[in-house]
Formats: sequence, structure tokens, C-alpha cells
Amino acid sequence: MTRQARPIRLGPRSVVALALTSAVGAASLLWPFFAPPAAAVAGHSQDAPWLFAGLLVLLVAVVGAAIAESGLGAKAVAMLGVLAAAGAALRPIGAGTAGIEPMFFLMVLSGRVLGPGFGFALGSLSMFASALLTGGVGPWMPFQMLSMGWFTMGAGLLPGPHRLRGRAELALLAGYGFLAAFAYGLVMNAQGWPFLPQDLGNPTGTSSIAPDPTAGTAANFARFLAYCLATSLGWDLGRALVTVVLTFALGPAVLKALRRATRRAAFETGVTFEAPKGTSVSEAAHRAQITYDRK
Repeated sequence: MTRQARPIRLGPRSVVALALTSAVGAASLLWPFFAPPAAAVAGHSQDAPWLFAGLLVLLVAVVGAAIAESGLGAKAVAMLGVLAAAGAALRPIGAGTAGIEPMFFLMVLSGRVLGPGFGFALGSLSMFASALLTGGVGPWMPFQMLSMGWFTMGAGLLPGPHRLRGRAELALLAGYGFLAAFAYGLVMNAQGWPFLPQDLGNPTGTSSIAPDPTAGTAANFARFLAYCLATSLGWDLGRALVTVVLTFALGPAVLKALRRATRRAAFETGVTFEAPKGTSVSEAAHRAQITYDRK
């Protein structure tokens, strides 16, 4: 079986930049669970989203530059733009309707075919373009870009990219899409949950789902899970089911189209020149030049 070319290969600098971005993103999401009550970060709860957002935008830009430096050619840029535009156009179709978000299945299939490096770039760019398209620009947008980048990159890291085909591959992608859809919801809940009012309009005491700086890590994790169950379980379940259904229904055709496009684009295939037997390289090049000039 012919090995599939990958438009973007993650080099050492790209890996370091991506790891740094992911570490900062994880820290900005997990700090409420581990910060002590007297921590200085708790006193900046109102401006922290903007600080984290600005930093993440810069780091995502660094990752994009590093990936481009590692060999993002014109053909890969064209495919990246087309797929990002398609993802951005799919997102508003189900906006506000029980988690019907068809862009997620396209991200899974694209990451699977085109690899983790392309997947991270595609997921981040698609979410950025869709935010501009729908007017969803705010302090949450960098977290959406980062989590969608993780989501799509994970599909490129699934096993058997060159040998697993047919129903087994569709089942793998559908299972990954189902779980990753919930993971995406958890990430987006984590970016907004720390700034939930503790009373939630309840004058008698602290809400059981809002963060409590005086509680321990385990207690706050329990509060966060309760918050997710109470606010977004239905939406995340809808997203997961739509991803599974579309993967089985449209996956074979989309995977085939993506693989054909990648083969025809011949990503990372350099132009080589071999002289015929018995002919020197310089003589063959001279003959080729004469033939070209006569055309």
C-alpha cells in the first residue's frame, strides 16, 4: 500500500512551540482547581480571561509560524484555506440547536488524513474563521481555537493511518469523535466556570456548582462536573451523536476525496531529474532545454 503524504511535518521547533502553547492553555484552564484561596491570581478574576486570551493568541501565532517554517507549501496552504472555509461555513448551520455542529466530523476526517500538524493548524484556523463569520469574537475565542486544534490534531495521532481502512477505520473515527466532542465541551466549560458568581442569585449561600476558593481540589472538581452536567450535557451529547452519524454516513466519501486530493497535490514530493542510461546529466539537461525552447 502506498504511504500517504502529509502536508505538514512537525519538526522539533514546531513540537516545542505546540507543547508550550498547550502548557499555557492547560495552566489557564486548570488554575482554579489548584490555586490556594489567598493566591494573587484570584484577585484578577475579571481581567484574567483577557490576559490569557491575548497570550494564547500570540502563542497560537507562534505555532502557526513554526509549522509554516517546517514546509507548508502553496498546495498545503490552498487545501488548508479550503478546508478551513468549509469548516467555518458548516459551524453556523446548527448554531443554537441542541449541539448540532457538523464541522466536528469534518475536522476529525481531515486530521485523520492530513496528520497532526495540519490538523492543529486547520482546527485553530477554522474556529478563528467561524468566529469572524458568526460574530463570536471574545475572550473565549482563543480557547476555542486551542481546543479545536487539539481536537483535530488528536485525529491525526490515531493509530493505523496507512493500513486501517473500511468499517474499522470509521468505527475508530466515530469513537474518537464521540469522546472528543465531550472533551471539547469540558475545555470550553473550564474556561468560563471560574468566573461564575458564587451565589448565582441565591442569597442563602454559595451555589453547589460554582467554584469555591476555600474548597479543596477534589471538591472543586466535583462542583465543575456538576456544572457540566447541569449546563452542557445535552449540548455535548448532541454534538457527539451528530459527529458519529455524519462520520458513518459521509465518512467514506469524504475520506476518499481527501486522500485523492492529497495524492494529486503530491505534498512534499520534490522534483527530481534523472538522466537516461548512457547519457550524462549535462547532456540530458541540454536536450530538455532545447525541447522546452521549441515548444
